[in-house]
Amino acid sequence: MKATLGERFARALAVKDGAALRALLADRVDFRALTPGAHWDATIPEQIVDGIVLGHWFDSGDHIERLCSIRTGRVGDREHVSYRFRVRSGADRFVVEQQAYYAAEDDRITWMRVLCSGFRPEIRGGSGVG
Repeated sequence: MKATLGERFARALAVKDGAALRALLADRVDFRALTPGAHWDATIPEQIVDGIVLGHWFDSGDHIERLCSIRTGRVGDREHVSYRFRVRSGADRFVVEQQAYYAAEDDRITWMRVLCSGFRPEIRGGSGVG
C-alpha cells in the first residue's frame, strides 16, 4: 500500500529531509500551525520547511532520535496524520507530537493545519513514548 502524503511528510520530517519535505508541498500552500508559544503562517514551501519546520521547530540542535508512532486517516474531505517523535536537545530528551490536517492536489499538499504539543519532557518508564 502506498504511503499517504501525511505519512511521507512525517517520515521526511523524522530524518529532517528538507528537500523531501519541500517536494511534498505545492508551490503555493495555505499553511497555518499552532505551537505552545506561537502561531505560524506561510505560503511557500521554503518558508514552511526552511523558515518554520527545520528553522524553528526542529533546528540543528534538535536531534529526532525516533519516529515513535504515526497514524493516518480522513476527516470528511481532509486527510489527517498524527505522529510522535523522541527528540534529544543537548542532554535533555523530549517527546513531541503533532496533529496535521491537509488537502492535496496532484499528489502535493496545498492546505495544511498543524497543532503541536511542544517539547514535552520524556517520562522514563511511563507512557510518554509509544
